Amino acid sequence: MKRRINLLIAFSAVALIVLTTVQCYLVKTAYDYKVAQFHTQIKNEIAQITNNYSDIDSALVCKKEILYKTLSENYFQGKKTKLDLKNGVLKNEYQSSITEQLRRKFERDLPNFKIDFAIVLNKFILYKNTQKADTIFSEKPFIQNKLYGNLASLNHAFLVRSYVGTTNGTFENQEYKLLTEDSMYVSVIDWEMIILRRMTFILILSLLSITTLISLFVIAIKALIKQKKVSDVKTDFINNITHELKTPLATLGISTKILEQKNIRENDENFNAIVNTISRQNNRLQNLIDQVMANSLAENEIELKKEKIEAEDFLLSIVNDFKLTFPKIDIKTDFKTSNTILVLDKFHVTTAFLNVLENAVKYGSNTITITTKIIEKQFSISFEDNGIGIAKNKQALLFEKFYRVEQGNLHNTKGLGLGLYYVDQIIKAHQGSVNVISDLGKGAQFTILLKV
Repeated sequence: MKRRINLLIAFSAVALIVLTTVQCYLVKTAYDYKVAQFHTQIKNEIAQITNNYSDIDSALVCKKEILYKTLSENYFQGKKTKLDLKNGVLKNEYQSSITEQLRRKFERDLPNFKIDFAIVLNKFILYKNTQKADTIFSEKPFIQNKLYGNLASLNHAFLVRSYVGTTNGTFENQEYKLLTEDSMYVSVIDWEMIILRRMTFILILSLLSITTLISLFVIAIKALIKQKKVSDVKTDFINNITHELKTPLATLGISTKILEQKNIRENDENFNAIVNTISRQNNRLQNLIDQVMANSLAENEIELKKEKIEAEDFLLSIVNDFKLTFPKIDIKTDFKTSNTILVLDKFHVTTAFLNVLENAVKYGSNTITITTKIIEKQFSISFEDNGIGIAKNKQALLFEKFYRVEQGNLHNTKGLGLGLYYVDQIIKAHQGSVNVISDLGKGAQFTILLKV
């Protein structure tokens, strides 16, 4: 049974992990789709703003072309090296002006997004007659080749467009051609948060799904564990009551066989002794059955026959009866109250108090102190013993039906596990409460509070 439950829990956990993984994969796929959709949206909107620099300032574009032409001719004349030409292209006087105008245009036309951008020069290639092309630089996009913009890195930016330009010219009666290519990269500030906001419904639905799966898994596992516990308790109870019933039944069987002997029947003393033994064992069987029947009722199902009693005299009568049964137990009383009138069911409360006292004896106590006092208009009865005590992790279970500190078919301490459960039910039926304070090896103190 335990192995099957463990296997079921393991398979359920694996299934939960698989379902959660699939759910996370679907969310990741949806996120990637939203990212691609967002990039397409930004590209389309920026394409509507500018496809070239001519709508920014045609005069500046003309000046840029003149700059490129001048730098190219100086290069052909040998006045500029490739490095000089490269620096002249990247560090031009129009850089900050065009950057500022583009920034303002983005702010005006895309008010819902905060954009950083960079226009990066990828190629600058000169063709002179039929000679081999003279490449000033032709590289992958690097932020160091930035012409305009305020973007510091291309790591989290994406390409929105590339622009290829050609310029034809004549130098010393020789034609040449200039090929340039630049690309615009943009980075939308907090674009992840924008996408997450767009995915709010999907994320909430996924979170609810995963939470529901986990909750159902936990509930199912708890139900399995509880079912196993109930099964164990049932088995434990059957073992215990079987053991308790065997002793009187065995005694009755032996006594019956002895009575069959003629010499026993003719001896009045022996005959009466055997009859008394049968009577005691019969009473014991009846008490066991009554205890099981009584404890099958819940607190609100117990029929009480309440009457007014004087609490202190009532407790003394219980103590005196208990001393007759257990003459070796030292019972001390410390009554800090007097003439306290309570309304309760004398029979049930007597049984409950005796159960507490007998429980103390079962678990090694030879001295019990009973103390009474008034606490916040409630009558407090405290039973303090010097027995073996109760571990902290066991105390919460003491008042459960069929629970015993020593469980299973180990009968070092006899009982059905109903005594303290009965106490709890009877006291609750009187609108009272019972609690325990104990340390292992230091005895226990049971305190019962009843309405005055």
